[in-house]
Amino acid sequence: MEHELLNIAAKNFTVAQPISASSIILNYESEKKKSFQFRQFFIKVVSVATPLLLLGVWEILSNLKIIDVRFFPAPSAIFSKLWDLFQSGEIWDHLWASIGRTVYGYIWGVVPGVIIGIVMGISPIVRAAIQPLVDATFPIPKIAIFPLFLIIFGIGDGSKIAIIAVAVFYIVLINTVSGVANIPSIYIDVGQNYRASRWLFFRDIALPGALPFIFAGLKLAMGIALIVLVSAEFVGARSGLGYLVWSSWSVLLVEDMYAGLLIIAVLGLLSTYALNYIERVVIPWKR
Repeated sequence: MEHELLNIAAKNFTVAQPISASSIILNYESEKKKSFQFRQFFIKVVSVATPLLLLGVWEILSNLKIIDVRFFPAPSAIFSKLWDLFQSGEIWDHLWASIGRTVYGYIWGVVPGVIIGIVMGISPIVRAAIQPLVDATFPIPKIAIFPLFLIIFGIGDGSKIAIIAVAVFYIVLINTVSGVANIPSIYIDVGQNYRASRWLFFRDIALPGALPFIFAGLKLAMGIALIVLVSAEFVGARSGLGYLVWSSWSVLLVEDMYAGLLIIAVLGLLSTYALNYIERVVIPWKR
């Protein structure tokens, strides 16, 4: 009888195998990794689906005449017009003109902004000399002084490049100074204790320490550069995306105007992705 009971118990119950702590940790890490990957995938899906959903709603409202198609044409009509502009080659002249002005103005603003910003962050004397000028002139709307740039540089590309460079310079400068100011004091103490030269302090401590703030300024400055570019091309250009937008609106070619705005939005998106990629490469420790 006792033997039979033991056989029944062996058939109905399994002996639990001992579980090691390492296997529990590995399972936990695996589940955590899967959860993180699913969350990242879901975030990407939402970031793509949201604009598509808005375009779909816009298309439906336009087709049902719920919104005034004279001012808000259907997205399908805008994309069709954009395709025609690419096919005719008209958009390319405007696109390359705007890209060239933006790139040159951006570089002319970023390079001095980073260098002067780091020097201001390192040297209290330089900061005391320049900071009041920055505080006084930064709030001035840059597009408000564009007529002055037209007088100085003429109506060609020089005035647009100069006004973009000035707008970018302030954003990058202020972020760079903040980046140097927020470097952990232990790094500065190490540099001082080892009597690092000014060049070594600049290259090995100030610049790497300020890079996260510098890249934040670079991304913000790119958006500012596009805003200033379009505003400058409104009033003083015969080519460029800003000119396309303004001239199209002047003759009520609303679909052309939206096509120009769409290209500007795509430029802003691509520049942000490019800067994010460069940031991951240059400062991998920020991931």
